[in-house]
Amino acid sequence: MVTTLNILIVLVGIALIVTVVLQSKGAGLGGMTGSSEGGVYRARRGVEKLIFRVTIGLSLGFFALVIAMLFVQ
Repeated sequence: MVTTLNILIVLVGIALIVTVVLQSKGAGLGGMTGSSEGGVYRARRGVEKLIFRVTIGLSLGFFALVIAMLFVQ
């Protein structure tokens, strides 16, 4: 059981890293220097919205797996 949870935590962690990197690809280097392309808030549409929701789901799943690991050990 512990081995399965460890493997799941690693896989979900890698997937979470990938989705966060995919989200930041669209930001470009302008965000690091302080310049912006209009307003701070903008609507997410299409694939960007899907990646945003997948990131939220993966982060909740990662959190749940870590809590489950605490109770199993």
